[in-house]
Amino acid sequence: MTIRVLLADDQTLLRSAFRVLVDSEPDMEVVGEAADGAQAVTLARELRADVVLMDIRMPGTDGLAATRMISADPELAGVHVVMLTTFEVDEYVLQSLRAGASGFLGKGAEPEELLNAIRIAAAGEALLSPLATKGLIATFLAQGGSSVDDRDVAAYSERLTALTVREREVLVLVAGGHSNDEIAERLAVSPLTVKTHVNRAMAKLGARDRAQLVVIAYESGLVRPRVE
Repeated sequence: MTIRVLLADDQTLLRSAFRVLVDSEPDMEVVGEAADGAQAVTLARELRADVVLMDIRMPGTDGLAATRMISADPELAGVHVVMLTTFEVDEYVLQSLRAGASGFLGKGAEPEELLNAIRIAAAGEALLSPLATKGLIATFLAQGGSSVDDRDVAAYSERLTALTVREREVLVLVAGGHSNDEIAERLAVSPLTVKTHVNRAMAKLGARDRAQLVVIAYESGLVRPRVE
């Protein structure tokens, strides 16, 4: 099955480089290019791409706004957004996850990292390394980066009561940046069982994907950020 990729970046040269790289892979193809967020949303609807490589900073409608629009459209539920940032530690990364992105990647990433990111996103997984999850997200929240108001926190906390003990346990480990295989090893269960718990937690919490689970875990207070 070919992964359909949409490129959204205001720099033509970068889009060309990404196109050459993506089209060189037998399991993926670039189906469109957008120079701004508004165009990205339009093309996402028209082309039904599986993955959108979305630059955060673009003129007009930026990547964050475009990602929110895509995430809010039920017809685009199968579209996964990977945010591209100039710096991997970027002030907008947490905002992009809240907006509905499946993860983020620095523009200086190696070609194999980019291709792997596309495959991970297409599979519905979150592109969040343990370092990014524990360091970046935790640091932003610890510094008051959360923009969620008390009502949202209360709503998240109330929904957490619907989780089973094992689902909460798995959610805490997901928020720690652990993969399903790592969680399975820790809990002495199969990766398939972990995946089932993750999917049930997503359904109960109204999370679009694994990345959203991480944000909810922190913003509900289930996981407390630590700044080292």
